Order: sequence, then C-alpha cells, then structure tokens
Amino acid sequence: MSTPDDAVLIRQCLEGDSGAFGALIDRYQRPLYNTALRMTGDSEEARDITQDAFVKAYEQLRNYRPEHKFFSWIYRILMNDALNHLKQRKQTRALDANMASHERLPDEEFDARRQSKRIEKALRELSFDQRVVIVMRYFNDMSYLEMSTILSLPEKTVKSRLYSARQNLSVVLSQMGAMPI
Repeated sequence: MSTPDDAVLIRQCLEGDSGAFGALIDRYQRPLYNTALRMTGDSEEARDITQDAFVKAYEQLRNYRPEHKFFSWIYRILMNDALNHLKQRKQTRALDANMASHERLPDEEFDARRQSKRIEKALRELSFDQRVVIVMRYFNDMSYLEMSTILSLPEKTVKSRLYSARQNLSVVLSQMGAMPI
C-alpha cells in the first residue's frame, strides 16, 4: 500500500481530515526535530520548537502554496522559530550526544561521540547563518536548490555561504586540536 503524497494529505486535512495532518507529522517530525536539536543544542527546546512549527503549519495550512514543497515550507517555519528562540536565549549549551542510531563497539562509540562533541562545539562557534547551511547540507542532506528555496537566497549565495562555513569550521576544528573534516 503506497502512502499518499503531501499534496493529497494537505487537501484531506483542509477538507477536515485531521488524521491527514498526523501523517505529515509522522513523515517530517524526525528531520525537523533533528534540525531543531542541532540548532539549539537542547532536546527539550528542540521538541518545543518542532511542536510549535507543526502547530503554526496546521493553523496556517490554508496559506500554504502547493507550488512549493510542504517540507520546505514547514522547514522554513521551524528555522524561523529556532532563530527567534536563539535570539531570546542568547547563549548556547552543549548538544545531546545521544545521536548514535546503530550499534557500535565501545571504542568506536567513544571515538564517534568524542568526534561528534568536537563538531557540535565547533558548530556553535559559527555564525547562525553558517551553522544553518552546514546543518541543512550535511545533517539533512539537502541539495543546493532545496537550501536556496528554504532560505530565499540565490543558489550561488548558498554555495558561497557553505564554502565559507566549511572553511571556518575547519579553522575552528584545527584550533581545537581536532582533525578538520
């Protein structure tokens, strides 16, 4: 049995089927939560931001324009919420290290967590704009076109920002004594 695409679920939701929006939540909750977690560094805040993004999307669903991907639309809502949250908080905290999704040997797990903590610490040293493009590209596997659409920036600007972010991330990792990625 195939799953309905986003357009069908949105139409069903607008016609009164609240279960259709639940299917959209199931489909996009994990990538949105992971993005919020990487941006805020706090699992509770990430849950709140993700939930708020879904609530806002549901409340504004009539304003959604079908010529855009639903994921891009709700991703932009989430990123705006994360940015507003970070501006209010004006401080950063360590990210959760519980990101391993498969079994590893203990020494591999230790090395992976240590590297993950280094990268997370280095990410917090980047500007918000640079952190966003790194997270979008390398943690959410987004294309330049998707990033361009979500950020409302020309594709060349996205590429340039990503290049600068990688350079700065490499410098920060080198200063930390870690091998640049």
